Amino acid sequence: MAEFDAISKHLIQTYPDDFASFTLGREDVEVLTVIDTEQYTVEAHQTDSLIRVRIDDEEVLVHNEFQTTDSTNPPMPRRMAGYIGHAIRQYGLPIYSNVIYLRPDAGRRDPGYYVQERSGYPIAIHYRVIRLIEIEGQHVLESGQSGLIPFTPLMKPPERMASDAWLQQCIHTARTRRIARTYRADYLAGMVALSELVYESETISGIIFKEGIMDLIRESSLFQSLTQQGIEQGVKERAIEYILDVLEIRFNLHEADPLSARIAAIEDLQRLKQLHRAAVQVPSLEAFRNLLDE
Repeated sequence: MAEFDAISKHLIQTYPDDFASFTLGREDVEVLTVIDTEQYTVEAHQTDSLIRVRIDDEEVLVHNEFQTTDSTNPPMPRRMAGYIGHAIRQYGLPIYSNVIYLRPDAGRRDPGYYVQERSGYPIAIHYRVIRLIEIEGQHVLESGQSGLIPFTPLMKPPERMASDAWLQQCIHTARTRRIARTYRADYLAGMVALSELVYESETISGIIFKEGIMDLIRESSLFQSLTQQGIEQGVKERAIEYILDVLEIRFNLHEADPLSARIAAIEDLQRLKQLHRAAVQVPSLEAFRNLLDE
């Protein structure tokens, strides 16, 4: 989901040291740079995060991929094999790859490797699977790793602590961090948005009210960006709906038709506007398919 990817990337770019130490499980990590990940695979996907670090006097890459749910098309091992292979080709450095699953029920079946067993052509690519629900959240709150604290509502709460009490403790800790107001605003906006993966909106709203942080969250550039993204996504969804409605009315296009899936996958709003006009004007469904293929 795009908004959670945006939050995760923003936090990694702001606190790369925390994420590098967390995923590598060691403190003696020197972050050199956060790499711009505009590196596309054949399917035009890009990795979530690449951090160039130095450990044991050697430069390596730390790759973190965030997942809200299980990846099935393609399966996560295939995706990771593609990302890792691309990074090796691009940078020629050792790579430490991780998949970080945000939802509590995600990642259970991820084996953490891609293997091809063919006589004379074996391939094995391994990565680490990190399920946040298996991480002790209280330890992270106490560790002082600022970049990880917005993710603590998704982590394992202390034993016998109710979920709403845990969420309030996480938000309170974020609110009282000794950081600049602008950073704190983005911090809280990110935590609240991530919490929506697990908690009911009424629970989140109640805690926001108790902590008195809504005005601060509204100041956040991250909150404003996510709001704008949500508006744009809504416009795209309506445009797709209009195109499919026209094609259904004019040419009896069924929802199961592969053409419907192709239209639903289009992200370019200008292209969708052009296709809507075409759907109204073309003489046949075949003519529309040809236009889409151009």
